[in-house]
Amino acid sequence: MDAATTRVFDLLGKRWSGPLIAVLLAGPAHFTELHRAVPGISGRILSLWLAHLAAAGLVVREVREGPPLRVRYRLTRAGVTIRPALEELRNWAVAHLGDPAGGDPP
Repeated sequence: MDAATTRVFDLLGKRWSGPLIAVLLAGPAHFTELHRAVPGISGRILSLWLAHLAAAGLVVREVREGPPLRVRYRLTRAGVTIRPALEELRNWAVAHLGDPAGGDPP
């Protein structure tokens, strides 16, 4: 396997990366909106993953001075360009992995 493939799956193959990026593809979101939109993620893990995605250059944390102080997260240009790849992976999953409710692949 080549290094680029390894790097992309090291980043996007993690449990929370794809769902967080998918939510942010709809537009910037506040922490609480992300927490509600990604079932099963704890606040601590959400914080860690947002920092991880920011360090990778995919997410930006924007602070708006208050009152009240508001923090929102948005995808960088690099983050937005992942859209076609995620759509293709989603299409592949629908075609080959079956019903997420437990059905068999077609």
